[in-house]
Amino acid sequence: MTQNDDGKVNSKRKIRLTAFQKIIIGFAGVILVGALLLMLPIASADGTVTPFGDTLFTSTSAVCVTGLVVRDTATHWSGFGQAIIFILIQIGGLGVVTVGAAFALLSGRRISIVQRSTMQEAISAPKLGGIVRLTLFILIMTLIFEFTGAAVMMPEFIRFYGPKGIWMSVFHSVSAFCNAGFDIMGGESGQFSSLTAMRTNPLVNVTVMLLIIIGGIGFMTWDDVRENKFHARKWRMQTKVVLVTSAVLIIVPAIFFFIFEFAGLPPFERIIVSLFQAVTPRTAGFNTVDLNAFSGAGKTIMIILMLIGGSPGSTAGGMKTTTAALLVANMIAVFRRSDEPAFFGRRVDSSVNKSAGAILMLYLSLFLSGAAVISTVENLPIDVCLFETASAVGTVGLTLGITPALGTASRIILMILMFLGRAGGLTIIYAAVSDRKGKNSRFPVEKLTVG
Repeated sequence: MTQNDDGKVNSKRKIRLTAFQKIIIGFAGVILVGALLLMLPIASADGTVTPFGDTLFTSTSAVCVTGLVVRDTATHWSGFGQAIIFILIQIGGLGVVTVGAAFALLSGRRISIVQRSTMQEAISAPKLGGIVRLTLFILIMTLIFEFTGAAVMMPEFIRFYGPKGIWMSVFHSVSAFCNAGFDIMGGESGQFSSLTAMRTNPLVNVTVMLLIIIGGIGFMTWDDVRENKFHARKWRMQTKVVLVTSAVLIIVPAIFFFIFEFAGLPPFERIIVSLFQAVTPRTAGFNTVDLNAFSGAGKTIMIILMLIGGSPGSTAGGMKTTTAALLVANMIAVFRRSDEPAFFGRRVDSSVNKSAGAILMLYLSLFLSGAAVISTVENLPIDVCLFETASAVGTVGLTLGITPALGTASRIILMILMFLGRAGGLTIIYAAVSDRKGKNSRFPVEKLTVG
């Protein structure tokens, strides 16, 4: 309640939403609209109404660019339904705020300071200046990458599937770039088959891998490379950390898979499959082999990759490559008795160190508690449930096949994990905890022994 100049009490009070709250509400709104559209009879292949629980799960998975599904995308949904999922994936990949800004720019509307601040938070930009230019750059490059990917794969899809291959190439290009993992191969190679039919096709495999990597390294990385070209010394520290960490997280797992998981395959196919399975757990969600055939060690490596995910300000989810790199740097700094972690001759601010630790504990808590509840409710082995919850919170979409058979409670848990994973754990917390009273107060210091 407020008081005006006449002394009268005015009960109307304008609600001011923070940037984090706007991002959360935006994602939730798009998910709800998508779920309602998918309920329309025209959205299903047989013309019936799909239950709200199934459409809500599908819409959440699409907007959160995850790829976990309870209905096969190719066989259950009509062309209209697939188009809705396609649009939801594109919105989720770019971000609700970025898409909204794009429409505002196209309509010629002026972008206010408050809107620019929200855009900055949405794409993890380091500064407010130039945010509109950066958003336009992101939109243009996204269209270029997705169009190029579709054009490269189109001849192969048309060769195998005829005119239908045009839509298939466009759908899979956008799904790969947005790290969504949705596929429409079910009608050709069996339900929930992902890209297994294309396992030996180098053109499709390489194109999909490149789209996943480019979409997952982050918009700010693109911008840095655009400004400084390939002069690595001029790149920002974050760009170097993102590229080096991404390379390590692809090469090391690929070598492991090549040696221990695919020893029985021909050499060339063995290389392609190993690389693909190292790239796709980084929140993409496609698979070209039977994941149940992996060893326990192989599944564990995929769980770690799923939890790490892509990079900040990208189409990918997960804890992010920079978080993983900083946690390792912190460990090295402690071992060396150094006060602060550093990368490429630059130290990292202490507040970022605290955020990295908080993010790690948040993701581990969600991942482990979600798996424990699903395992108890569904009476399933805990290792299978851990794989599924890692896939959900990392917005990956890889599955050992249990998702379609899960009950309502377990599906709700996966939806919550997908939403938290895409919107960002800290974004959710900052949206919920906006009051920062007492932030400058400090308690007395006392020694605590760890290790």
